[in-house]
Amino acid sequence: MKVIISPDSYKGTLSAVEVAKAMQKGILDVDHSIETIILPVADGGEGTLHSLIASTDGRYCSATVLDPLGRAIQAQYGVLGDQVTCVIEMAQASGIMLLQENEKNPELATSYGTGQLIKAALDQGFRKFIIGIGGSATNDAGTGMLQALGVRLLSAEGVELEAGVSNLMQLDVIDMSLLDTRLAEATFTIACDVDNPLIGERGATAIFGPQKGVQKHQVAEFDRCLKHFADIVEAQFAIRLHDYKGAGAAGGMGGALIAFLKGTFHAGIDLVLDAVQLQAHLAEAQLVITGEGKSDLQTLHGKAPLGVAKAAKQANVEAMLLSGGIDTKANAALQAYFTVVESLVDEEIDVQQAMQEPAHFIRLKTKRMIERYLQKGDV
Repeated sequence: MKVIISPDSYKGTLSAVEVAKAMQKGILDVDHSIETIILPVADGGEGTLHSLIASTDGRYCSATVLDPLGRAIQAQYGVLGDQVTCVIEMAQASGIMLLQENEKNPELATSYGTGQLIKAALDQGFRKFIIGIGGSATNDAGTGMLQALGVRLLSAEGVELEAGVSNLMQLDVIDMSLLDTRLAEATFTIACDVDNPLIGERGATAIFGPQKGVQKHQVAEFDRCLKHFADIVEAQFAIRLHDYKGAGAAGGMGGALIAFLKGTFHAGIDLVLDAVQLQAHLAEAQLVITGEGKSDLQTLHGKAPLGVAKAAKQANVEAMLLSGGIDTKANAALQAYFTVVESLVDEEIDVQQAMQEPAHFIRLKTKRMIERYLQKGDV
């Protein structure tokens, strides 16, 4: 019997790799002869880098970059097992996880460090990029990244603008003359499931700004600044980012990648599943088990477990879901995709226990799920 283990992370407790290893132990507790393949997954946000490196036998590289507030940090990027594809996770350099709650400052937070990561990878000879843009701390329309790659944002007086969303109102010319020439040879695939436009009531600021520290009274002003940037982009390059689907992702990073680096959007989970070659592994498997921190109705809209379940169904392989928590409102809908839907938290295990010893309880629950599966005579 062959079982594929493809969970996402349990955010706040365990990485996808750690979850997968706990599930593997639970399976082997039942029968050591069961063949297990660990293929941790993600949907394009935080954890995508680690999942892809672990699943493809890739490697990590590091570079000194500036965090969202301009402090020097060590950030990682990855190289897939093909030794050609470079994976950059925006959260590594420009992520909200890098800031304490009282440090959130969306006016000054810059994506400059993400541009530095791209530059470091270019220096190492890479030209094929997957960019995961979830978990950002920024609302700068990706201008920091662009500046790190040589783009100059100039006022009417020819003065280069400093970091700061409000400074975008002074933008008059986008000077591309010093853009890193190596970018012309590079391709950028954007791992993202967000289709929000750059501005407006569904735009970068209105939807994602509050979690980054944008106050209610600031939303309209920030939006006005991003609109001005988009106006200049449209006037100079005939690319309209205002209502472009996905341009509002990661505080406007999506728009910058589209307009200036010719990036193309792909659903994060589809990119990951392709990179880890899940479909090929499923060809000889009898079962796949996946999960995430909490499964709810949002899981059915492009989250990692759903992508795994769809791939399993296509291969005529049963799929099990073991998540930290399950929203009861989503139970019926989830059961349409999964043979078994289990929550770590139940009448025996409370939230505090599950948070304190997640690996232990994942192992225990997985063991029980596999035992029941075998008792049913499905193999």
